[in-house]
Amino acid sequence: MTSNPINHGSCTLVGAGPGDPELLTLKAVKAIQQATVLLVDDLVSDEIVALASPNTRVVYVGKRGGCKSTPQAFIEKLMITAVQEGERVVRLKGGDPFIFGRGGEEVEHLQAAGIAVTVVNGITSGLAAVTSLGVPLTHREHAHGVVFVTGHAKPGDSGTDWRVLAKTARDAKLTLVIYMGVSGAAHIQAELLHGLGAHTPVAIIQNATLPNQRHAVCTLGELTTTLAREGLASPSVMVVGDVMSGLLALQQPQQQAQTGT
Repeated sequence: MTSNPINHGSCTLVGAGPGDPELLTLKAVKAIQQATVLLVDDLVSDEIVALASPNTRVVYVGKRGGCKSTPQAFIEKLMITAVQEGERVVRLKGGDPFIFGRGGEEVEHLQAAGIAVTVVNGITSGLAAVTSLGVPLTHREHAHGVVFVTGHAKPGDSGTDWRVLAKTARDAKLTLVIYMGVSGAAHIQAELLHGLGAHTPVAIIQNATLPNQRHAVCTLGELTTTLAREGLASPSVMVVGDVMSGLLALQQPQQQAQTGT
């Protein structure tokens, strides 16, 4: 793939990871430091943005589910224009650009404009979240695989068939990692209960890897009541599956002690 001859700039999509700057790859740090224009997503921490050169033009193009967002078409036009003006453009995204980061759409638009794109992977929040709790996503006894799925459907799209997914997860022993699912948690819970037992362990992790990280562990049957009681909100990841059973077993005695039961 070649760039349009008139283009003297470059464009790199960089995964900023879940938030902790120490989880950035060396390649990501290098790209950020060399950028002349940095287009920053809403969930990228200030510590990561601070790695950029003082001369770098930083443009915040926040995108978060349920909130007012910068139009995707505007972001893509901004990237193309900056590259054509000779800038070293870095599109800095929380997590990984190719896991619910709309990186695929941006690559398509840039390539259509004759611009070559480099992608630098980042640690996705679904992995970092459970790792912060000392729990794996896969386990030879508890989980033979993992499914990353969004709980936030595109407008006009019916979204995930949670009943089918629940039965598949049960039969194939899969861990479900649900991104952007807090606002639709009641619907997701009700649908998953058609295939998974109410006793299935669930963890909700908010602001994974950041100093203000919070989490709760419960059963699928207790999901919505736990979210309300703990006040957990976006950005959060919900992890459903037996890999969380050990953590749930540890937490239940603590909850019983607190309630006096």
